[in-house]
Amino acid sequence: MGLRAVISRIYRGEISADIVGKPKIWYSLSGALLILSLAGLLIQGLNFGVEFKGGSVFTFKSPSSSIEQVRGAASDGGAHDPIVQKAGDDWRVTTQSLSSDQVTQVKATITKELKVPASKVSTQVVGASWGGEIQKKAWQALVVFMILIIGYLSVAFEWRMAVAAVVALVHDLIITAGVYAWSGFEVTPATLLGFLTILGYSLYDAVVVFDMIKEVTKPLGPTSRTTYSEAANQALSSTLVRSLNTSLVAILPVGAILFIGTTLFGAGTLKDLSLALFVGMIIGTYSSLCVATPLLVQLKEREPKYKQIRANIARREQSAKRQARSAKVKAATGASGDAPPDDGPDDGPDDGGADDDAAASEELPSGVTIRKVVQTGPRQQPRRGTRQQRRGGK
Repeated sequence: MGLRAVISRIYRGEISADIVGKPKIWYSLSGALLILSLAGLLIQGLNFGVEFKGGSVFTFKSPSSSIEQVRGAASDGGAHDPIVQKAGDDWRVTTQSLSSDQVTQVKATITKELKVPASKVSTQVVGASWGGEIQKKAWQALVVFMILIIGYLSVAFEWRMAVAAVVALVHDLIITAGVYAWSGFEVTPATLLGFLTILGYSLYDAVVVFDMIKEVTKPLGPTSRTTYSEAANQALSSTLVRSLNTSLVAILPVGAILFIGTTLFGAGTLKDLSLALFVGMIIGTYSSLCVATPLLVQLKEREPKYKQIRANIARREQSAKRQARSAKVKAATGASGDAPPDDGPDDGPDDGGADDDAAASEELPSGVTIRKVVQTGPRQQPRRGTRQQRRGGK
């Protein structure tokens, strides 16, 4: 069966995927993504917008100008390494912080070289202190958000689920930030809104899965025949299609904004927001299914209750195998006293009949010895006589 057919059957709910049983695969994949993201943050760094680091912004319309002409006009006016962006018919030139005289000079140069009326060139000066205040508020919002998440999940579910959810959220934030670092996209206040949005989306997906796991694992007891891992994987499989459908429906319009809106319509602000949403939704779906759930299962399997369930299941399976071997020995040595046929080893290559004798001896009273009688010659049968003798004749 091909990979496509397997994925199709999983999507239709015909078979269940063993996601919980293979944590090493998901942890290795997440570790590689985290290392790559951290490397991007350390090597490339985030490209903070003017709202964070301060600067001057010039906005004007010049449909006939090229990006080289706009950059050259700003540089001729005294701007150092201006950042030029086009949003539709508007040009947006971002420079370092300039004085009022320098702003006037850059504006005059743009007006002269690009033939743009001075009244059509709008200027905006952003101080670095305002950007620092935005960063401070963003960190405060993130800390409050995390505290509320931990508190809610600890009350509604338990602290282990809260820990797994927070680990998944941090995982999503680092990877999304790494994508911004490697892509060079500008980090603006809209980007921060996108980050907070993906946190809520990832949390929603995790809560849906955790709620199903809580419902499925609630009846587990000492006599259960299912471990916590198996029950959690069953719950995850039942919500897998729902999570994939929800994510797909949410990602499609965001992808349209990111790839179509920014290229055809030049939606600059939406680009900053849509990239965070697009990457965050994909990573959030993955982390809630393949990171948070396996981590939760590993934490729960350490509890004495679920350790005992696993031990009881293993003990019952071992006892069933022992009883089967004992029944086989009794059937072979019971009525005829003949030797049991050699069917080969049951559990190992060299156990021979020793395990069978041991199993049979456990079922018999003390002092009773099992003796195997092996016939080496032909059997001595009494003569049956002729047919007339058997009918009573002489």
